[in-house]
Amino acid sequence: MSLAILEIAILEMCRMRGMASFCPSEVVRWMYPNAWRHFMPDVHHAMMKLYRDNLISVTQAGIEVDKNFLPKGPVRIQPIKKTNQS
Repeated sequence: MSLAILEIAILEMCRMRGMASFCPSEVVRWMYPNAWRHFMPDVHHAMMKLYRDNLISVTQAGIEVDKNFLPKGPVRIQPIKKTNQS
């Protein structure tokens, strides 16, 4: 699967959820309800790319994960708060 499609889906879920965090599995369950487990590695890679590009926040137990390593265990995705400053 193209990571670009998953990146768009993650950003769209951010838009739909507002500032509420969500699990990466929610993205692939939304797109592929019958085969979502197959796409978990792909959604994690897309998530980390967006995180490294500072477009989302990725947390584990409420703490941002290291951008240099794919986290093990459950994580949450949340959009980064926009400020009015340029």
